[in-house]
This record gives sequence, structure tokens and C-alpha cells, in this order.
Amino acid sequence: MPRFKRTIARRKRHIRLRNRVIGTPERPRLNVYRSLKHIYAQIIDDTVGTTLVAASTLDPSLRDRLESTGNTDAAKAVGELVAQRALDKGITKVVFDRGGNTYAGRISALAEAAREAGLEF
Repeated sequence: MPRFKRTIARRKRHIRLRNRVIGTPERPRLNVYRSLKHIYAQIIDDTVGTTLVAASTLDPSLRDRLESTGNTDAAKAVGELVAQRALDKGITKVVFDRGGNTYAGRISALAEAAREAGLEF
């Protein structure tokens, strides 16, 4: 009997989610990927297939001031940074793509920080 694979289940949820969530030039997609050690956020225009803005805990400006890169404080910092970079490029509205993860913990912390910094979704 095959064992339940958490990553396969997450990928299936992400595929289902991506059938509904599409980034346009007016409302690009804010994609979030979470690993055990880091969290990554990208704003993507799916019509062209380009990344407009990106931020992660690997970013040199964040890495120096974070104690740990795998907690909610780090996710909040990434949310603020990606929102600031998006606003600098003139992006105010996005569509949120949680990447198949549940909207809790680090994912919700990143989303709330991005909302507080000025992104609308």
C-alpha cells in the first residue's frame, strides 16, 4: 500500500488552485513557496511568464537582521519586502497564490504583512 506523500498532496492542491488563480498585467500573482528553512515570494505576470518582483529570506538585506529564517517573523519581513518592491514598481493589486499550503502560520503571516505594507488582495 503506498504511503501518503505530503509533497505530492501539496502539489495536487497547488494544481487545483492554479486552475483558478491566474496573474494578469493588471493583477499579477503573488506566489509563495515555503520550505523548512526559508520562505520565498514572487509576483508573476502569467500572460508573459515573467517574474516582476521577488523576495525571500535568502535576500542579503533580510538575512543580516533575521535571527532565524524559518519562522513567522521571517515570513513577515519577506511580506513587507515584497510589498515594498511591488509598490516601487507600481503594483498595488495582486492575486494571492498560497502554493497549495494551508493559509496558516508562515503563509498567513507573509500575506498579512504584505497587506499592511500596502498590497491589495
